[in-house]
Amino acid sequence: MNALYAFLWIFALWKWGDWRNWKMYYPTILFYILGDFLYLYLLSDFYPMWTYDPQGVDQKVNLTNTHVSFSIMAVKYPVTILIYLYRFPGGKLFKKLLYILGWVLLYTVNEVVDIKLNLIKYHNGWSLKWSILFNAVMFTILWVHHKRPAAAWGLSILFILFLWRQFNVPSAVFR
Repeated sequence: MNALYAFLWIFALWKWGDWRNWKMYYPTILFYILGDFLYLYLLSDFYPMWTYDPQGVDQKVNLTNTHVSFSIMAVKYPVTILIYLYRFPGGKLFKKLLYILGWVLLYTVNEVVDIKLNLIKYHNGWSLKWSILFNAVMFTILWVHHKRPAAAWGLSILFILFLWRQFNVPSAVFR
């Protein structure tokens, strides 16, 4: 399944993304990957909110949560940024909000498929509702990062602190 997802994301990049101008989006790609890497490093072993559970062929080749996470960081996140920011609409705020909601819906549908196929498991109070909120904030912050990186870092820290408190993440995760 992991390879199928990668193929679909790469096809989407070829069809709709600005892959020729990747350097323009590179800082936001790194920002996005760093956020997930920090989650993976700090929480996934001791206090995960979600974990990937490879099935089928992925399971037979011994892929783990970490393998799946890294493949998502390497393929899905860069492709997302190269399509999302390239096609981000100008003009009215309503149009921008609809665009962000469209991406939240896309990521939600992807996650619902993962849930139905038992490819993802939730832990410690996380749920699809939290993922939807997280994606709405994330896509907003990614757009802000492309325009004003320092503001995005500040917003990210505030949102991380909110989630940290909401889910009672123990300080023991700092190893």
